[in-house]
Amino acid sequence: MKTLLSNLRIDINDKIYLKDPQSSDLGKRIIEHSIKLIDDIGFDSFTFKKLGALIGSNESSIYRYFDSKHKLLLYLTSWYWAWLEYQLVFSTTNMSNPNEKLEKAINILTKTIESDSTFAHIDEVILNRVVINEYSKSYLTKEVDEENKEGYFEIYKRLINRLHNMIIEVNSQYKFPHSLASTVLEGALHQHFLKDHFKSLTDCDNKTQPSDYFTHLVFNALSTNK
Repeated sequence: MKTLLSNLRIDINDKIYLKDPQSSDLGKRIIEHSIKLIDDIGFDSFTFKKLGALIGSNESSIYRYFDSKHKLLLYLTSWYWAWLEYQLVFSTTNMSNPNEKLEKAINILTKTIESDSTFAHIDEVILNRVVINEYSKSYLTKEVDEENKEGYFEIYKRLINRLHNMIIEVNSQYKFPHSLASTVLEGALHQHFLKDHFKSLTDCDNKTQPSDYFTHLVFNALSTNK
C-alpha cells in the first residue's frame, strides 16, 4: 500500500488555501512545522508569527499560503481524512465479504495511528494527535454552514459516506446508517482523547483499543436491527 500511496497526490479543496503548500519546499515546511507546533502549544496559542520564527521565515510568507490559521487547520484536517480515505479504499477494494470489509474499515478509521514514511513532510502520528485534540475547532464556528457549502468538509463527509455504504451492505434494513457511520468517526476521536486524558471515562486502554469497542458497537447494532 505504501508503494501505491507514494504515487498519489492528496488533493485538498483549493478554496482553503491561497497557494498550494505542496507546490514548494516552503509550503511543505509550513505544513510540517505547523503540525508540530500545534501539537506542542495547542491551536489556541498557535500563531503564524510563532510558526514563522520556528521555520526561519517571515510571517507574511505564510500568509501567501493561508489567509488565516483557521484555514490552515481546515487544510491539515482535510489532509488527514484524505490520507485515511486512501488507506480505506486500497485496503477494502478487493474484499467481497461485506462483514469482513466493514470490520476492516472500522479498524482503519479507529485504530491507533502508526508512522508512515510515504509523505516525508508530514508526521501522521503527530497529525493524528492534532486531529483528536483540535478537529472540532474547524467546524464549531459561526461560519460552518457557509464553509460547508464551499465544500471545505467534503473529504470528511465523503469518508463517512463510504462507511455508510459498507454498513448498508451488511444490513440494508438498518435505519440509521449515516448516524452510525458518523458516530464511528467522531466517536473514535473522542475515545482516543478519553484514553489519553480521562481514563476513568472509557474502557479503552493499552489492551482494549477504540477499534475493539466500535467493531463491537457496529456489529451488535446491525445484528439486532435485521
